Amino acid sequence: MEGDAVVAASEGNESTAPASTTHSGVLFADLGLPEAMVAALGARGIRHAFPIQAATIPDSLAGRDLLGRGQTGSGKTLAFGLPTLTRLRSGRSTPNRPRAIVLVPTRELALQVADALEPISRAVGVSQKVVAGGMPYPPQLMALDRGVDLVVATPGRLQDLIERGAAVLDNVDIVILDEADHMADLGFLPEVTEILDLVPEGGQRLLFSATLDKGIDELASKYLVDPVTHSTDDPTAAVSTMEHRILLIEPSMKKTLTAQISGRPGKTLIFVRTQLGADRVAGQLRESGIMAGPIHGGLNQSVRNKVLEAFKDGRLSVLVATDVAARGIHVDDVSQVVQVDPPADHKTYVHRAGRTARAGSAGSVVTLALPHQRKAMERIVDEVALSISPERLDNASAAAEGIRPTGAPVPEAWWQEIIAPRPQRGRRGPGRPRPDGARRPRRDGVRGDGPRRPRY
Repeated sequence: MEGDAVVAASEGNESTAPASTTHSGVLFADLGLPEAMVAALGARGIRHAFPIQAATIPDSLAGRDLLGRGQTGSGKTLAFGLPTLTRLRSGRSTPNRPRAIVLVPTRELALQVADALEPISRAVGVSQKVVAGGMPYPPQLMALDRGVDLVVATPGRLQDLIERGAAVLDNVDIVILDEADHMADLGFLPEVTEILDLVPEGGQRLLFSATLDKGIDELASKYLVDPVTHSTDDPTAAVSTMEHRILLIEPSMKKTLTAQISGRPGKTLIFVRTQLGADRVAGQLRESGIMAGPIHGGLNQSVRNKVLEAFKDGRLSVLVATDVAARGIHVDDVSQVVQVDPPADHKTYVHRAGRTARAGSAGSVVTLALPHQRKAMERIVDEVALSISPERLDNASAAAEGIRPTGAPVPEAWWQEIIAPRPQRGRRGPGRPRPDGARRPRRDGVRGDGPRRPRY
């Protein structure tokens, strides 16, 4: 499956985020959470709740079923995670019988959720484990055999472990469905319903989804009992706070212009339609002096993990992704999204745009459209309610805007160093040179003796 990769980034609440655009003004200390949990949040600089958190946490603590509607980046992970961990403090898990389950559509989202909750669960003494496909079975089986309180799982792997007898759901009291609309997109609703049918009645059900179509409304009506509903702003409202441009260009301009725009400061996420397109664009960007890597389902899991981690820590400044692969990319400091291939519809536009301007930060969305794609983009603009029009861009106007070529090609050794298997300890001596004399990349992805990304 595309998009199975690791990203360890929480959904916001950083103390540096502008309170006027992200925080509700409500302190976590005032929401009835345990002191140890509030202290653990405070140690990470997290003191104020986002609106979805302030709205849902009291109802979740009270044990009510809940339907939460909010776009990516609204703070859903802590919204369902904090009250769930609070309720799990009392009681003990038994072998192979978890007490709570979080179902998510992709492996990378499972790992992101677990990473965001891990310091909090440790502070309050709750055990947790990720159960997802593409990861080795033994650690998951051993954790379940020991007994684990909270399982963060993809539906397919959890169903597999249930069939093996390694996971029994008769002690599950809390079930969370996160990004249910994405699970529907990936065809996971049959597995989700089979899992829910195995959970005893009378427990708590929390469902979070950006939309209620594609069968999500039926799922909610069947499994949620008298749920309270909370919504953040409509996704299109969040999109309207970003800077948007649709550039009408000739086909011959696309390669050069993609490199020129991607060379701007900050992290850039590029969207393309196909896996081959992702590989091609990433390679072209490296030829232009920009550290870029692709992420898609055609790459093995190890490479996807390394590419995404390099993007997160800044060794890669540009990530080129297919739509499905990008669903689990939750990195708060993406400064711009570039749509090299325009989206198929307005929902895809919203999901792509949601990868930037997260947690109160600024962001821009640039779409490169060919002349025959103009009408389709105008229709999408109307459906997303953006007050912009496609603008024609030629080489002269691009130069006038300060968009210019970037520099010398990135040495292939630098890219191979990112995706190469990690050597075992002791295999590389302290004075042993790296391939082709390449230096270890600095944290900002720029090496001391190689091409540098332009600064405008």
